[in-house]
Amino acid sequence: MTLEELIVAARKAIADGDLEKAKQHTEQAKALKAIEELTPSAVKAGPPAPTTNAGVAVVTDEADKVNRRHPYTGLGEFLMSVKAAAEGALDERLLSLRSNDPGSEYGFSLAGALGDAFVGSLPAAAKAAKAAPTGLGESLPQFGGLLVGSDRNTSILSRIYESGQLLSRVATDPIGPNANGMTYYAEDETSRATGSRRGGVRFYWAAENSSITASRPKFREMELKLKKAGAVVYVTEEQLQDTAALESYVMRIMPEEIRWGVEDSILNGTGVGQPLGIEASGAVISVDKETGQLADTVVAENIVKMWARLWAPSKQRAIWLISQDVEPQLIMMSMAVGVGGMMVYMPPGGLSAAPYGTLFGKPVIVHESADNLGDAGDIQLIDPTQYQMIEKGGIQSASSIHVRFLQGESVFRFIWRVDGQPIWNSALTPANGGATVSPYVNLAARA
Repeated sequence: MTLEELIVAARKAIADGDLEKAKQHTEQAKALKAIEELTPSAVKAGPPAPTTNAGVAVVTDEADKVNRRHPYTGLGEFLMSVKAAAEGALDERLLSLRSNDPGSEYGFSLAGALGDAFVGSLPAAAKAAKAAPTGLGESLPQFGGLLVGSDRNTSILSRIYESGQLLSRVATDPIGPNANGMTYYAEDETSRATGSRRGGVRFYWAAENSSITASRPKFREMELKLKKAGAVVYVTEEQLQDTAALESYVMRIMPEEIRWGVEDSILNGTGVGQPLGIEASGAVISVDKETGQLADTVVAENIVKMWARLWAPSKQRAIWLISQDVEPQLIMMSMAVGVGGMMVYMPPGGLSAAPYGTLFGKPVIVHESADNLGDAGDIQLIDPTQYQMIEKGGIQSASSIHVRFLQGESVFRFIWRVDGQPIWNSALTPANGGATVSPYVNLAARA
């Protein structure tokens, strides 16, 4: 602004009752008037022309040009110079920085003093300060921003894990009152050869009036005794009072942990103080790797041979359990057909379509309890109905304030009494004497 414009603006601000703006325009007018009074000729004439001496021209180099564009080295130096000019001491570097931009500092260009790069590097808060509202607003905490809150979700976010894929499929019997186990009678059958079926049942072709040789089945006992799976967590009374979502979180994730552990025992249980897992059963058939097969791989021939060793009646109910790092092997798996080949696990749309999620029409389930790629058990083909479990009363929860009363802690306890083991204790030799079959088949290690 010119001196006249600043005076008019100050008067208008006074008329509008905006004393702060009037004061600002007045200060700018004083500074501008002081500059014009001190150097009237220099202001009108502009910067002096380059001097010449005896035919020697003074050449302006790039450094001179940069210094002319922004002659100040820092913001503090520039502001002190502007303040001194307002008090009557003019810095000549201000002469080329006069500006009519109302956003300039007291009529002098900050960009001219320090360069556009400096202005662009100012913190966002400093840039926004000039545009901050003069009344109440959200941008400044002390002028209303503190009053604006944000919604707060009182629940606790947790990861969602899929459990129950095996628990929902195995055979389970509840145990009633006054009992802590169950005894099962199973056929003791290891071969389907004549004379061995059902442990010793045999039929005969008999001639008229001839007697038939007697035979009988053979049985074995399978006893399950309830084992106790439990989880306990202590929580301070203050935490329970101050965090409304904590109790519901604990009541959700602790039973989930017990279910995970019990389901893992269906595959990996030792049978000592816990259920006996399928992997520890004498009925597991382990299919050897192919000749020359690379370590940590799964090939189509592995899948075909595993399917061939599954007990025929189990083919209706079987599922595939795999480790997650096995899945890329399945997706890339192909089978040779003549001079070409075909994908085994991939639908016709290729990677742009969703994989079937089945092999031989049976679901493929990624399960945390499966072993790592290349280890025995990284891919398993099982019939879960051939695993027997017992349980009593479901997961029982209880809480108490007395266990750690002096410490001011409440205890949450969760108990589930269960047991289980594979129904089969050995693989079965077919009637024709071929390779053994079983409802539990895995792939041997590929190291």
